[in-house]
Order: sequence, then C-alpha cells, then structure tokens
Amino acid sequence: MAANSVYRPGLNRWSILLSVCTLMLVVAGGLVTSRDAGLSVPDWPLSYGKLMPPMEGGIFYEHGHRMIATMVGMFTIVSMVWLARTEKRKWLRMLGVAALLAVITQGILGGMTVLLLLPWWVSTSHATLAQLFFSTTVAISMFTSAWWLAGPTVTKESVAAPIRRLSLLAPILVVCQLALGAAARHKAIGSIYHICGSPIVAGVILWLCLRISLHYSQHLELRRAALTLAGITFSQVFLGIAAYMTRIAYADAVQPMPLMVTFTVLHVAVGALTLASSVALAIIVRRNLSPLEAA
Repeated sequence: MAANSVYRPGLNRWSILLSVCTLMLVVAGGLVTSRDAGLSVPDWPLSYGKLMPPMEGGIFYEHGHRMIATMVGMFTIVSMVWLARTEKRKWLRMLGVAALLAVITQGILGGMTVLLLLPWWVSTSHATLAQLFFSTTVAISMFTSAWWLAGPTVTKESVAAPIRRLSLLAPILVVCQLALGAAARHKAIGSIYHICGSPIVAGVILWLCLRISLHYSQHLELRRAALTLAGITFSQVFLGIAAYMTRIAYADAVQPMPLMVTFTVLHVAVGALTLASSVALAIIVRRNLSPLEAA
C-alpha cells in the first residue's frame, strides 16, 4: 500500500459518484447545444430572475444543465474538503483543489457564454474544460481506490516498443480533437477540421493499444486499460460517423431531429470517456513501467 495512505471506501465511492455526475453534466451540455437551447435562458446566474423557472421548451435543457452543474460543484467542494481532511498524499490534496478551481472556472465560463451571447471562444473553452474536469474526477477515483493503494506491478519498458511518451501523446491529441469538435459545434470552424483529425487520433490510439497488446500482454492492468481505450475509441469513431450522417440527412429540418440529437450527444459523451480512458492509460503506463534509462 502507498506510504502514509489508507483506503477509505467512502471517499472512493464519493469520487466515483462525482465522476458519474460529471458525465451526466457533459451529456446535459451536449443536449443544450444539440437542441439549440443555449440562449433559452437569457440571464445568469438566475433563470428569468428565478431559482426555478417553468421547465418547458429549451428552458428545460438550459436550466436543467445549470441544476446539474450546481450539484457537481457542491459535490466537488465535498470531495476537496474530504481529501484535505483525510488524505496524506499532498499531491492528491492539491488535485482536489485543482478540481474545485476547474469547476469554478467552468461555472464562470458558462455564465459568460450566456451573458456574452454565445461567443465561440468562450463556448469552446467551456466544452473543452468540461472534458478535462471529467478526466480529473476519474483520476481522483483511481487514486483513492484500493487497487491503486495496493501498489504497482512494475515491469521494464521494452526497448523494441517504448510506450511511455506515446501514452502521453494520446490524451493530448484527444484534447485537441475534442476542442476542434466543440469549435465545430459552436460554428467557429467547419466540421472538416474535426473530421480530418479523427484518423490521426484514432491511429495513435490504435498504435498504442497494439503495442501494449503485443509487447506487454503479460501485464494485466496495461492490457485491460488498452483494450478499454480501444473499444471506447472505435465506438467513438462510429458515433462520429452517425452524428455527421444524421446531421446531413436532417440539414433542412426546421428544428433538431431526435436521431441527430441522440447520436451527437452520445458522440460528446463517449468523447469524454475516450479522454478519461486515455488519461487513465497514461497514468497506468507511467506507474507500472520503469523508463528505459532506469532499466
């Protein structure tokens, strides 16, 4: 078990709950954008001057998004305080503080999105930070788990197939791809940039997962993480194709069609899972593989 650390099942379950609620928040944000409900509530932080406006039309999606965001913010405060009071690892306490600062920044960006009438750079930053915050909550869930505290299974990095740097490249590319997707959804750029980035990101992830499967298959944690990331990434590619095709099919529709909304929101949600899985894999790689120079 990690030095000076004690497994606290309550803290770990709370961290998992925070991750699940954050994914719900990402889904709610995707619904707001896909339903063109971004300015259904024109004021902030109140909604039409009320804490609870009539939940009808686009207000249901926009105010519902705000309600979930408030819940996630409160849960993040609890998580930060819990870590600060019980956690011996200073870096993990600091990660809890960073998560709280991120969710506060996210709320401010959400308010600016409304008050400034959906400027693309604010909306894109808001969407991208949401994905990064979700990955942070997933990382905290990992670090507070009994599995993590049990310690790593260290093995030497293969000279023929080094993956430490490649594992860091994957989440960086995923973040860039998510930012391009957010910019395209907010009509800052054309979808072609996001589409052209897809094979690059998928190719790097596939190459990383293949290397792990071929050269590190004896390591159970690495193999499971790689297979999980590969499965989520393939799902994301097909959801992206479906979202794009339904958007073309319903281009002349007077309002967002349910099938297009469904595939778009799923694409956003699985994008968040792709980033979180790539971050988790990078953490597991650096935890369990000794670098070549050390080997």
